[in-house]
Amino acid sequence: MVSKNSRIEPRSSRRLLRMKTLSVIVCAGASISFGACSSDDDQPVSAGVPLPDAGGTTGGGSTGSATSTGGTSSTGGTGDAGVGGDSGTNLVSAGQETFRHDSFGDDQYWTDTLHMDQVVSTLSPQAALGVGLKVDSEKVPPDVLASADLTSPATTIALLKLDAVLGVKAEISADNKLTRFGITCALCHSDVDNSVLKGVGKRLDGYANHDLNPGAIIALSPAVTQAQKDVLNTWGAGKFDPRWNRDGVNLPVVIPPIYGLKDVALETYTGDGPISYWNSYVGVTQMGGTPEKVALALGPLYEYQTSLPAPAPAAGSFDAAAADHGKAVFQNEGKCSTCHSGATFTDAPVLHAPADIVATDQQGTADRSITKKYRTTPLRALWQHPPYFHDGSAATLADVVNTYNTKKSLGLTDGQKAPRRVFDVALTARPHNGETCV
Repeated sequence: MVSKNSRIEPRSSRRLLRMKTLSVIVCAGASISFGACSSDDDQPVSAGVPLPDAGGTTGGGSTGSATSTGGTSSTGGTGDAGVGGDSGTNLVSAGQETFRHDSFGDDQYWTDTLHMDQVVSTLSPQAALGVGLKVDSEKVPPDVLASADLTSPATTIALLKLDAVLGVKAEISADNKLTRFGITCALCHSDVDNSVLKGVGKRLDGYANHDLNPGAIIALSPAVTQAQKDVLNTWGAGKFDPRWNRDGVNLPVVIPPIYGLKDVALETYTGDGPISYWNSYVGVTQMGGTPEKVALALGPLYEYQTSLPAPAPAAGSFDAAAADHGKAVFQNEGKCSTCHSGATFTDAPVLHAPADIVATDQQGTADRSITKKYRTTPLRALWQHPPYFHDGSAATLADVVNTYNTKKSLGLTDGQKAPRRVFDVALTARPHNGETCV
């Protein structure tokens, strides 16, 4: 059991990573419902959605790979390389390739089970952009981009052939037919700068794609029933439920950015484990990748993810004097730094009881996790990724401050709340307690 505000000791985190990574791989290898090995006493109940198939592999065959991950300590330190002792620079480069282009063999799920190749073949770029897919303009010749017919599915095939759609891996035949379809980490965790038009521009790895509507995309599958479509279509843009196809409970959470995670402990909302554990869980049980391919990718993937810095706010986008005032409120009357502490603005690996948080969903998400609790979210580039809280119940930073002020009875005045919001915007640009924010 874990106490109300409990701490997972740093020295145990490597073992935690390996045990949990293996747990996910063993579960997936046995082709049973998602996460059946990842909780203490609950029995998995499938929501009825076709489950990713691990290809008939067994957990035993993946054991060696599970311990060869780029493990983390609770302070974010690097563990075994997992790829034969490559240097850190080579690992980051390999991790970038993995993040952007490795589907871990999940085309078996998206093509053979969900038949998304059939769906995507009929989608125009206009429709694809409408559900949040993004196009890397640097992959498309300028003349092609300028003359592209965004209403034609043939243009979608051309963009896929150029490998220009973020987070999508496709095989196109010689006669321009989509034959295989899969996804990568970049689908949810990359964006573009919209320099060409909304949804088309230079790629931004690590940004949360809050235009992406995973539920609506999956609901297009002919393998999904109408009842399942009805649930999937409630999620909305920027949200995903990584446990619904395991337990049938519909509680989507906000897709988080994955930049600024260096030296952050327990990177997920409920602190289930280090980032490599979550990469393994999602890669196998949500993306549909094979356990062996996911396990082999964890080391480089970890190195790349933790190399991504949080983006700083644009010059002149906040009032420096107001930010200084807000910093004082943050550290004193607002009591924010009680939990959002240190250089990464989180007291993790401390875990907090559901009753201690202020999001609308207090108990539900925690109940579905291993820890049954929450870790304090690190504050990084808050200006860039609304909505806030794991359930997205605060649309703006003003809503965040007002929610805390009301639920924690802080008694902040309007003159204190406004600069407090400005400090949130300035976080990645200004020091906190003498340390550089990341």
